[in-house]
Amino acid sequence: MNPEWLICGGGIHGVHLASRLIGEAGIPLKRIRIIDPGERLLARWRACTRATGMTHLRSPSVHHLGLESFSLQRFAERSRREISRPFMAPYQRPSLELFDAHCEKLIADRGLETIHIRDKITRCEAYQDGIELTTKTGRKLSAMKIILAIGIGDQPAWPEDVPGCHSMVQHIFDPSFTWPSLKPSEPVLVIGGGISAGQVALRLVGEGHLVHVVSRHVMRIHQFDSDPGWLDPKNMQGFSKETCMARRRGKILAARHRGSMPGDVREALLHHIRRGRLYWHRAEVDAWSFSNEQVSLKLSEEVTLNGQHVLLATGFSASRPGGSLVEGMISEMDLPLAPCGFLLVDHMLRWHPHIFLSGALAELELGPVARNIAGARLAGDRIVDFLRFQSRGVKSA
Repeated sequence: MNPEWLICGGGIHGVHLASRLIGEAGIPLKRIRIIDPGERLLARWRACTRATGMTHLRSPSVHHLGLESFSLQRFAERSRREISRPFMAPYQRPSLELFDAHCEKLIADRGLETIHIRDKITRCEAYQDGIELTTKTGRKLSAMKIILAIGIGDQPAWPEDVPGCHSMVQHIFDPSFTWPSLKPSEPVLVIGGGISAGQVALRLVGEGHLVHVVSRHVMRIHQFDSDPGWLDPKNMQGFSKETCMARRRGKILAARHRGSMPGDVREALLHHIRRGRLYWHRAEVDAWSFSNEQVSLKLSEEVTLNGQHVLLATGFSASRPGGSLVEGMISEMDLPLAPCGFLLVDHMLRWHPHIFLSGALAELELGPVARNIAGARLAGDRIVDFLRFQSRGVKSA
Protein backbone atom coordinates (compact mmCIF):
# COMPACT_ATOMS: atom_id res chain seq x y z
CA MET A 1 0.00 0.00 0.00
CA ASN A 2 1.34 3.42 -0.97
CA PRO A 3 1.75 5.89 1.91
CA GLU A 4 -0.68 8.76 2.17
CA TRP A 5 2.05 11.10 3.38
CA LEU A 6 5.75 11.01 2.58
CA ILE A 7 8.09 13.30 4.53
CA CYS A 8 11.38 14.20 2.88
CA GLY A 9 13.80 14.80 5.76
CA GLY A 10 14.29 13.05 9.08
CA GLY A 11 15.55 16.01 11.07
CA ILE A 12 13.86 18.27 13.63
CA HIS A 13 11.10 19.30 11.23
CA GLY A 14 10.46 15.89 9.71
CA VAL A 15 10.21 14.12 13.07
CA HIS A 16 7.96 16.78 14.58
CA LEU A 17 5.64 16.83 11.56
CA ALA A 18 5.34 13.04 11.52
CA SER A 19 4.37 13.18 15.19
CA ARG A 20 1.76 15.85 14.48
CA LEU A 21 0.24 13.88 11.59
CA ILE A 22 -0.11 10.83 13.83
CA GLY A 23 -0.99 12.44 17.14
CA GLU A 24 -3.23 15.30 16.01
CA ALA A 25 -4.38 14.63 12.45
CA GLY A 26 -5.06 10.94 13.12
CA ILE A 27 -3.06 9.64 10.14
CA PRO A 28 -2.18 5.96 10.80
CA LEU A 29 1.53 5.21 11.15
CA LYS A 30 1.39 2.76 8.24
CA ARG A 31 0.24 5.57 5.91
CA ILE A 32 3.35 7.71 6.56
CA ARG A 33 6.97 7.35 5.48
CA ILE A 34 10.03 9.44 6.36
CA ILE A 35 12.86 9.42 3.82
CA ASP A 36 16.27 10.43 5.11
CA PRO A 37 19.75 9.04 4.34
CA GLY A 38 20.83 9.03 8.00
CA GLU A 39 21.36 5.79 9.86
CA ARG A 40 18.73 6.99 12.30
CA LEU A 41 16.32 9.87 12.56
CA LEU A 42 17.84 13.18 13.72
CA ALA A 43 21.31 11.99 12.65
CA ARG A 44 22.42 15.40 11.32
CA TRP A 45 21.01 17.18 14.37
CA ARG A 46 23.07 14.94 16.63
CA ALA A 47 26.21 15.32 14.52
CA CYS A 48 25.99 19.12 14.41
CA THR A 49 25.18 19.66 18.08
CA ARG A 50 27.93 17.32 19.23
CA ALA A 51 30.47 18.97 16.95
CA THR A 52 30.01 22.25 18.81
CA GLY A 53 30.19 20.82 22.30
CA MET A 54 26.81 22.39 23.06
CA THR A 55 25.54 21.74 26.59
CA HIS A 56 22.19 23.59 26.49
CA LEU A 57 19.91 24.72 23.69
CA ARG A 58 19.48 28.36 22.86
CA SER A 59 15.69 27.98 22.70
CA PRO A 60 13.33 27.71 25.70
CA SER A 61 11.89 24.49 27.10
CA VAL A 62 8.54 24.90 25.33
CA HIS A 63 10.28 24.48 21.97
CA HIS A 64 10.63 20.73 21.44
CA LEU A 65 9.27 17.98 19.17
CA GLY A 66 6.36 16.79 21.32
CA LEU A 67 2.74 17.82 21.02
CA GLU A 68 2.06 19.44 24.40
CA SER A 69 3.85 22.69 25.21
CA PHE A 70 5.11 21.48 28.61
CA SER A 71 5.82 17.85 27.73
CA LEU A 72 9.59 18.36 27.93
CA GLN A 73 9.34 19.76 31.45
CA ARG A 74 7.06 16.90 32.52
CA PHE A 75 9.46 14.42 30.92
CA ALA A 76 12.30 15.92 32.96
CA GLU A 77 10.27 15.57 36.17
CA ARG A 78 9.48 11.90 35.45
CA SER A 79 12.84 10.94 33.97
CA ARG A 80 15.09 8.69 36.00
CA ARG A 81 18.16 9.88 34.13
CA GLU A 82 20.78 11.68 36.15
CA ILE A 83 21.13 14.84 34.07
CA SER A 84 23.32 17.65 35.31
CA ARG A 85 21.56 21.02 35.04
CA PRO A 86 18.52 19.85 33.03
CA PHE A 87 17.50 23.48 32.50
CA MET A 88 19.43 26.75 32.40
CA ALA A 89 18.24 30.30 32.97
CA PRO A 90 16.93 32.36 31.37
CA TYR A 91 13.84 30.86 29.74
CA GLN A 92 14.38 27.36 31.17
CA ARG A 93 16.60 26.30 28.29
CA PRO A 94 16.95 22.50 28.26
CA SER A 95 20.22 20.62 28.28
CA LEU A 96 21.07 18.88 25.03
CA GLU A 97 21.09 15.55 26.86
CA LEU A 98 17.55 16.11 28.13
CA PHE A 99 16.26 17.37 24.77
CA ASP A 100 17.72 14.38 22.92
CA ALA A 101 16.33 11.93 25.47
CA HIS A 102 12.89 13.47 25.00
CA CYS A 103 13.27 13.13 21.21
CA GLU A 104 14.29 9.48 21.56
CA LYS A 105 11.22 8.71 23.64
CA LEU A 106 8.93 10.45 21.15
CA ILE A 107 10.45 8.53 18.24
CA ALA A 108 10.10 5.24 20.12
CA ASP A 109 6.56 5.93 21.34
CA ARG A 110 5.38 6.85 17.85
CA GLY A 111 7.29 4.01 16.16
CA LEU A 112 8.88 6.48 13.76
CA GLU A 113 12.01 4.44 13.08
CA THR A 114 9.76 1.71 11.63
CA ILE A 115 8.69 4.10 8.85
CA HIS A 116 12.18 5.52 8.23
CA ILE A 117 13.45 4.77 4.72
CA ARG A 118 17.24 5.24 4.62
CA ASP A 119 17.52 6.79 1.20
CA LYS A 120 17.54 10.17 -0.52
CA ILE A 121 14.97 11.58 -2.94
CA THR A 122 16.51 12.68 -6.22
CA ARG A 123 13.41 13.39 -8.33
CA CYS A 124 9.80 14.33 -7.72
CA GLU A 125 7.00 14.21 -10.30
CA ALA A 126 3.46 15.42 -9.67
CA TYR A 127 0.34 13.85 -11.13
CA GLN A 128 -3.32 14.67 -10.78
CA ASP A 129 -3.84 12.18 -7.95
CA GLY A 130 -0.48 12.28 -6.20
CA ILE A 131 3.31 12.32 -6.32
CA GLU A 132 5.90 9.86 -7.60
CA LEU A 133 9.41 9.99 -6.18
CA THR A 134 12.68 8.48 -7.32
CA THR A 135 15.41 7.79 -4.77
CA LYS A 136 19.18 7.64 -5.01
CA THR A 137 19.05 3.84 -5.01
CA GLY A 138 16.57 3.83 -7.89
CA ARG A 139 13.51 3.08 -5.79
CA LYS A 140 10.13 4.41 -6.94
CA LEU A 141 7.68 5.65 -4.30
CA SER A 142 4.21 7.12 -4.65
CA ALA A 143 2.23 9.17 -2.17
CA MET A 144 -0.85 11.35 -2.10
CA LYS A 145 1.06 14.19 -0.44
CA ILE A 146 4.63 14.98 0.48
CA ILE A 147 6.25 17.40 2.90
CA LEU A 148 9.64 18.79 1.96
CA ALA A 149 11.23 19.15 5.39
CA ILE A 150 14.73 19.67 4.08
CA GLY A 151 17.08 21.41 6.47
CA ILE A 152 20.30 23.37 5.98
CA GLY A 153 22.43 20.91 7.96
CA ASP A 154 24.36 19.74 4.91
CA GLN A 155 25.33 23.20 3.61
CA PRO A 156 27.98 24.71 5.89
CA ALA A 157 28.99 28.28 5.17
CA TRP A 158 32.60 28.35 3.93
CA PRO A 159 34.13 31.86 3.94
CA GLU A 160 35.32 32.77 0.46
CA ASP A 161 38.90 33.40 1.55
CA VAL A 162 39.36 30.03 3.27
CA PRO A 163 41.31 27.37 1.34
CA GLY A 164 39.30 24.21 0.94
CA CYS A 165 40.34 20.56 0.77
CA HIS A 166 43.15 20.79 3.31
CA SER A 167 43.43 18.30 6.15
CA MET A 168 44.33 21.03 8.64
CA VAL A 169 41.18 23.04 7.87
CA GLN A 170 37.79 21.58 8.73
CA HIS A 171 34.27 22.95 8.98
CA ILE A 172 32.53 21.62 12.05
CA PHE A 173 29.23 21.33 10.14
CA ASP A 174 30.63 19.52 7.12
CA PRO A 175 28.81 16.15 6.85
CA SER A 176 32.21 14.40 6.77
CA PHE A 177 33.56 16.24 9.84
CA THR A 178 35.16 14.19 12.59
CA TRP A 179 36.68 15.80 15.66
CA PRO A 180 40.45 15.88 15.07
CA SER A 181 42.97 14.14 17.27
CA LEU A 182 44.58 17.00 19.14
CA LYS A 183 47.73 16.84 21.22
CA PRO A 184 47.46 17.95 24.85
CA SER A 185 47.81 21.72 25.19
CA GLU A 186 47.99 22.11 21.40
CA PRO A 187 46.85 25.60 20.32
CA VAL A 188 43.80 25.50 18.08
CA LEU A 189 42.54 28.23 15.77
CA VAL A 190 38.79 28.80 15.46
CA ILE A 191 37.25 31.03 12.80
CA GLY A 192 33.79 32.45 13.47
CA GLY A 193 32.09 34.88 15.80
CA GLY A 194 28.70 33.45 16.72
CA ILE A 195 27.33 30.90 19.13
CA SER A 196 28.90 27.93 17.35
CA ALA A 197 32.37 29.46 17.47
CA GLY A 198 31.87 30.30 21.13
CA GLN A 199 30.73 26.78 21.99
CA VAL A 200 33.61 25.17 20.09
CA ALA A 201 36.10 27.47 21.84
CA LEU A 202 34.68 26.57 25.25
CA ARG A 203 34.87 22.87 24.45
CA LEU A 204 38.51 23.20 23.41
CA VAL A 205 39.46 25.20 26.50
CA GLY A 206 37.71 22.56 28.62
CA GLU A 207 39.90 19.92 27.00
CA GLY A 208 43.04 21.84 27.94
CA HIS A 209 43.86 23.67 24.71
CA LEU A 210 44.95 27.22 24.15
CA VAL A 211 42.39 28.71 21.76
CA HIS A 212 42.52 31.63 19.35
CA VAL A 213 39.17 32.76 17.94
CA VAL A 214 39.30 34.91 14.81
CA SER A 215 36.14 36.91 14.20
CA ARG A 216 35.31 39.77 11.88
CA HIS A 217 33.25 41.42 14.60
CA VAL A 218 32.96 41.84 18.35
CA MET A 219 30.79 39.47 20.34
CA ARG A 220 27.18 40.20 19.39
CA ILE A 221 24.84 39.43 22.24
CA HIS A 222 21.30 38.25 21.56
CA GLN A 223 19.46 35.66 23.61
CA PHE A 224 17.84 34.17 20.50
CA ASP A 225 18.75 34.19 16.81
CA SER A 226 15.66 36.31 16.11
CA ASP A 227 13.35 38.34 18.34
CA PRO A 228 10.70 36.20 20.14
CA GLY A 229 8.15 38.72 18.92
CA TRP A 230 8.20 36.91 15.58
CA LEU A 231 6.27 34.11 17.27
CA ASP A 232 3.52 36.58 18.18
CA PRO A 233 0.57 36.81 15.77
CA LYS A 234 0.67 40.60 16.14
CA ASN A 235 4.20 40.71 14.72
CA MET A 236 3.34 38.28 11.96
CA GLN A 237 0.23 40.14 10.83
CA GLY A 238 2.22 42.86 9.11
CA PHE A 239 4.57 40.27 7.62
CA SER A 240 1.68 38.21 6.24
CA LYS A 241 -0.05 41.27 4.80
CA GLU A 242 3.08 42.28 2.92
CA THR A 243 2.53 41.24 -0.70
CA CYS A 244 6.00 42.19 -1.98
CA MET A 245 8.25 39.16 -1.51
CA ALA A 246 11.39 41.29 -1.77
CA ARG A 247 10.22 43.29 1.25
CA ARG A 248 9.37 40.07 3.11
CA ARG A 249 12.89 38.84 2.41
CA GLY A 250 14.22 42.13 3.74
CA LYS A 251 12.23 41.71 6.96
CA ILE A 252 13.63 38.19 7.43
CA LEU A 253 17.22 39.30 6.90
CA ALA A 254 16.80 42.27 9.25
CA ALA A 255 15.24 40.11 11.97
CA ARG A 256 17.95 37.46 12.12
CA HIS A 257 20.85 37.95 14.50
CA ARG A 258 23.49 36.12 12.49
CA GLY A 259 26.81 35.65 14.21
CA SER A 260 25.38 36.29 17.67
CA MET A 261 25.45 34.41 20.98
CA PRO A 262 23.51 34.52 24.26
CA GLY A 263 24.93 36.25 27.28
CA ASP A 264 25.93 33.10 29.17
CA VAL A 265 28.23 31.99 26.33
CA ARG A 266 29.82 35.45 26.25
CA GLU A 267 30.42 35.40 30.01
CA ALA A 268 32.05 31.96 29.83
CA LEU A 269 34.32 33.16 27.01
CA LEU A 270 35.30 36.30 28.92
CA HIS A 271 36.16 34.18 31.95
CA HIS A 272 38.69 32.17 29.95
CA ILE A 273 40.00 35.28 28.19
CA ARG A 274 40.79 36.78 31.60
CA ARG A 275 42.62 33.57 32.55
CA GLY A 276 44.72 33.71 29.39
CA ARG A 277 43.46 30.44 27.96
CA LEU A 278 41.49 32.03 25.15
CA TYR A 279 42.15 34.94 22.80
CA TRP A 280 39.51 36.74 20.74
CA HIS A 281 40.94 38.44 17.65
CA ARG A 282 38.69 40.89 15.87
CA ALA A 283 40.39 40.72 12.51
CA GLU A 284 40.39 39.53 8.92
CA VAL A 285 42.67 36.73 7.74
CA ASP A 286 44.99 38.35 5.20
CA ALA A 287 47.02 35.26 4.30
CA TRP A 288 47.18 31.50 4.84
CA SER A 289 50.29 29.34 4.73
CA PHE A 290 50.93 25.65 5.39
CA SER A 291 54.27 24.03 6.26
CA ASN A 292 55.69 21.26 8.44
CA GLU A 293 52.24 20.14 9.62
CA GLN A 294 51.46 23.68 10.74
CA VAL A 295 49.04 26.29 9.47
CA SER A 296 49.77 30.00 9.86
CA LEU A 297 47.21 32.78 9.66
CA LYS A 298 48.40 36.32 9.07
CA LEU A 299 45.76 38.64 10.53
CA SER A 300 44.87 42.20 9.61
CA GLU A 301 45.82 43.27 13.15
CA GLU A 302 49.45 42.42 12.25
CA VAL A 303 49.49 39.21 14.26
CA THR A 304 50.42 35.78 12.95
CA LEU A 305 48.79 32.74 14.56
CA ASN A 306 50.20 29.24 14.29
CA GLY A 307 48.54 25.92 14.95
CA GLN A 308 48.04 22.42 13.64
CA HIS A 309 44.29 22.72 13.16
CA VAL A 310 41.84 25.39 12.04
CA LEU A 311 38.21 24.75 12.85
CA LEU A 312 35.62 26.76 10.93
CA ALA A 313 32.54 27.55 13.02
CA THR A 314 30.88 29.91 10.58
CA GLY A 315 27.40 28.43 10.63
CA PHE A 316 25.28 27.40 7.68
CA SER A 317 24.71 28.92 4.28
CA ALA A 318 21.58 31.06 4.06
CA SER A 319 20.94 29.84 0.51
CA ARG A 320 17.89 27.80 -0.45
CA PRO A 321 18.21 24.15 0.63
CA GLY A 322 17.15 21.16 -1.43
CA GLY A 323 19.84 21.31 -4.09
CA SER A 324 19.19 19.46 -7.35
CA LEU A 325 15.92 17.97 -6.09
CA VAL A 326 14.26 21.38 -5.67
CA GLU A 327 15.92 22.71 -8.82
CA GLY A 328 14.44 19.81 -10.79
CA MET A 329 10.99 20.41 -9.34
CA ILE A 330 11.18 24.08 -10.27
CA SER A 331 12.15 23.38 -13.87
CA GLU A 332 9.88 20.38 -14.48
CA MET A 333 6.77 21.47 -12.59
CA ASP A 334 6.80 25.22 -13.26
CA LEU A 335 6.13 26.07 -9.62
CA PRO A 336 6.17 29.64 -8.24
CA LEU A 337 9.31 31.36 -6.99
CA ALA A 338 10.06 34.66 -5.30
CA PRO A 339 12.70 37.03 -6.75
CA CYS A 340 15.18 35.77 -4.11
CA GLY A 341 14.88 32.24 -5.50
CA PHE A 342 12.96 30.85 -2.54
CA LEU A 343 9.62 29.12 -2.92
CA LEU A 344 6.18 30.69 -2.79
CA VAL A 345 3.57 28.80 -0.80
CA ASP A 346 0.01 29.51 0.30
CA HIS A 347 -1.12 30.03 3.90
CA MET A 348 -1.32 26.26 4.41
CA LEU A 349 2.29 25.86 3.19
CA ARG A 350 1.32 24.29 -0.14
CA TRP A 351 3.69 24.84 -3.04
CA HIS A 352 1.51 22.51 -5.14
CA PRO A 353 -1.80 20.77 -4.29
CA HIS A 354 0.21 17.69 -3.24
CA ILE A 355 3.42 19.33 -1.96
CA PHE A 356 3.83 21.02 1.44
CA LEU A 357 6.95 22.78 2.70
CA SER A 358 8.56 23.30 6.08
CA GLY A 359 11.70 24.95 7.41
CA ALA A 360 13.79 27.31 5.31
CA LEU A 361 11.84 26.43 2.18
CA ALA A 362 8.71 27.95 3.76
CA GLU A 363 10.28 31.01 5.37
CA LEU A 364 8.61 33.54 3.08
CA GLU A 365 5.35 32.40 4.67
CA LEU A 366 6.44 31.51 8.21
CA GLY A 367 8.92 34.35 8.73
CA PRO A 368 12.32 34.56 10.48
CA VAL A 369 11.76 31.60 12.84
CA ALA A 370 10.89 29.15 10.03
CA ARG A 371 14.20 27.25 10.27
CA ASN A 372 14.09 26.72 14.03
CA ILE A 373 12.34 24.27 16.35
CA ALA A 374 9.64 26.90 16.80
CA GLY A 375 9.31 27.00 13.01
CA ALA A 376 8.68 23.26 12.93
CA ARG A 377 5.84 23.75 15.39
CA LEU A 378 4.39 26.60 13.31
CA ALA A 379 4.52 24.43 10.20
CA GLY A 380 2.77 21.66 12.10
CA ASP A 381 0.02 24.09 13.11
CA ARG A 382 -0.62 25.08 9.50
CA ILE A 383 -0.63 21.54 8.09
CA VAL A 384 -2.83 20.13 10.85
CA ASP A 385 -5.24 23.05 10.40
CA PHE A 386 -5.39 22.26 6.69
CA LEU A 387 -6.31 18.65 7.41
CA ARG A 388 -8.97 19.71 9.90
CA PHE A 389 -10.49 22.09 7.36
CA GLN A 390 -10.36 19.35 4.76
CA SER A 391 -12.05 16.81 7.01
CA ARG A 392 -14.88 19.27 7.67
CA GLY A 393 -15.31 19.97 4.00
CA VAL A 394 -14.08 23.55 4.48
CA LYS A 395 -12.15 25.02 1.58
CA SER A 396 -8.86 26.39 2.89
CA ALA A 397 -7.63 29.84 1.97
